[in-house]
Amino acid sequence: MYNPIGQTVLSVSQEAMFEHVLNDVLLGSSIYVNIAVAGLSLLLFAFLARGVTDPRAQLIVVSAMTVSAVSIVSYTGLASGLTISVIEMPDGHALAGATTVLEGTGQEVDGTISLWGRYLTWAFSTPFILIALGLLAGTNLTKIFTAVVFDVGIMITGLAAALTTSSHMMRWSWYVISCTFLLVVFYILLVEWPEDAKRAGTAEIFNLLRNLTVVLWLGYTVWWAIGNEGLALIDDVALTSWGYSAFDLVAKYLFSFLVIRYTINNIDTISAGESYGSTTDVAPADD
Repeated sequence: MYNPIGQTVLSVSQEAMFEHVLNDVLLGSSIYVNIAVAGLSLLLFAFLARGVTDPRAQLIVVSAMTVSAVSIVSYTGLASGLTISVIEMPDGHALAGATTVLEGTGQEVDGTISLWGRYLTWAFSTPFILIALGLLAGTNLTKIFTAVVFDVGIMITGLAAALTTSSHMMRWSWYVISCTFLLVVFYILLVEWPEDAKRAGTAEIFNLLRNLTVVLWLGYTVWWAIGNEGLALIDDVALTSWGYSAFDLVAKYLFSFLVIRYTINNIDTISAGESYGSTTDVAPADD
């Protein structure tokens, strides 16, 4: 049902959210730019790695490419209005009682916009960043599995922090849990994997990518705290969204490019040989 401009409505449809993203230039560009860059990156990576035949190198390349593939899907979810909602912040939050005027329809709704689909993006894409890093470091599957589990924990608790409206304290409790999981991942990246990378002969590229990842992931964490979901020192949803998108451009696409470029130029260093992934050394007998 259409409501006149200025009249508060109680619910927001996907169509209204789609129109809002489409008509809010700053917010929309933070989403559409990522879709375009992710798509172009995926095509570039596929072209660069077209001649890679070593199975371990292929696994690293595919891990890096998956980051862009996931981003295309998840950012399209944001653009379509599927993974965006209007939520009312709890008492004590800086945006408690705020209203939002939807671009395109002119409707005024109680609450502020939450782009919670970003957490789905990170939950499905960041594990592949860690897998690529772990493979480059030559670490074992247990360490990679541990890093991925706690990484997913970061994103799920971050999603809980973003969507909790029952209590301001509970929002920050989820945030603290998420940061605790982040510290576990940082310990693995900063303490465990560097030694593995030295033994594997990939310390230089690993340290570069590790430092890039740690700095940017810390940046995401601080940005949440000061953005519209946290303290709202930056209360504009579009500006907050662009901050995350700027981090993504480097943490995902530049990261993946560096991984793939190194891999295709250093096959001998990371090669596992043709038998990589086999379960037996015995060739099958002919019938």
